[in-house]
Amino acid sequence: MASADGVGHLAAENHLNVPVPDPGAWTMNNLSIGPVSLSGQQLVSDSLCVQRFDPMLGLITPINPMMAGISLVPPPPVPPDVKEIIHCTSCTLFPQNPNLPPPSTRERPPGCRTVFVGGLPENSTEEIIREVFEQCGEITAIRKSKKNFCHIRFNNEFMVDKAIYLSGYRMRIGSSTDKKDSGRIHVDFAQARDDLYEWECKQRLLAREERHRRQVHEDQQRAPSPPPIIHYSEHEAALLADNLKDDLKFSEATSVLLTWIDRGEVNRRTANHFYSMIQSTNSHVRRLMSEKAQHDEEMERAREAFRSALLTVLAQCKFSRTVVMVTVTHSGKTHLHTPQELSQSKEKLLMFPEGVIL
Repeated sequence: MASADGVGHLAAENHLNVPVPDPGAWTMNNLSIGPVSLSGQQLVSDSLCVQRFDPMLGLITPINPMMAGISLVPPPPVPPDVKEIIHCTSCTLFPQNPNLPPPSTRERPPGCRTVFVGGLPENSTEEIIREVFEQCGEITAIRKSKKNFCHIRFNNEFMVDKAIYLSGYRMRIGSSTDKKDSGRIHVDFAQARDDLYEWECKQRLLAREERHRRQVHEDQQRAPSPPPIIHYSEHEAALLADNLKDDLKFSEATSVLLTWIDRGEVNRRTANHFYSMIQSTNSHVRRLMSEKAQHDEEMERAREAFRSALLTVLAQCKFSRTVVMVTVTHSGKTHLHTPQELSQSKEKLLMFPEGVIL
């Protein structure tokens, strides 16, 4: 309770208008103080609570180490990559001191498959170099210089990363302690024209495939092209004249005729053929117009018939309503119908004979 009073005193000094009906409960819920048992004893000691400043409350609130996501124990350090000794048939590779900085490398060229290996022992041969670096992958070529370096070209690009891992190792040929049989190798990316040429060829191939894929997609989205128009000839003109008389082939034949006229196929020699085809088209259009007029007349007659039938139905409905009303009116009387009443009902029924048009 002393800690709760102290917290309430600090809240009063900071002018916080926070209702505190139960200081102990408010302290545990809002200040993240460790939970207490039923007897009132604190389950977590004060030494495990780290003080933290909350700018929103203006209070120094302890952190509960049992809250989710909070740990007072720092995460374990990531162990460094420990390189092991590599034993080969002709030589042995010893890793460098882990306390030393890792070897530096240049920027990787695009499509790099060749590495530069320097610091080789003077007595190293191409067979020894191949034996060491064949563990990284298939070697395409080794170009060894008279000095203590060489260039190694691999079959794939990912093998270069494995070769870079060997940079910094000290190579010792056999068990000799001679200086010429020992050297610290340095592996780095190499700029090779063959690698750059093959990489550019691959990029051009990928670009062509992408253009082909895009062209195929555009062709699929494009509307289908109209069929090609045949060239003019007397035989084709005779066939076209027959197609102009056919209702099913008239539209296609008309488009062919217009195309021939646009191409300039009309001359003195072909004028008669085109005149006959135009006359056939004109007669076909006149026939279509006459048929259209006949259809319009039939449509108008059908509309009049429908209107007459509809008015007849409405008149009969009105007549039926009158009959029902007369029947209901006379059914309420207790005496029998007199001849005068029957004549009046008959006159009312005759007022709406069947077939009356309003």
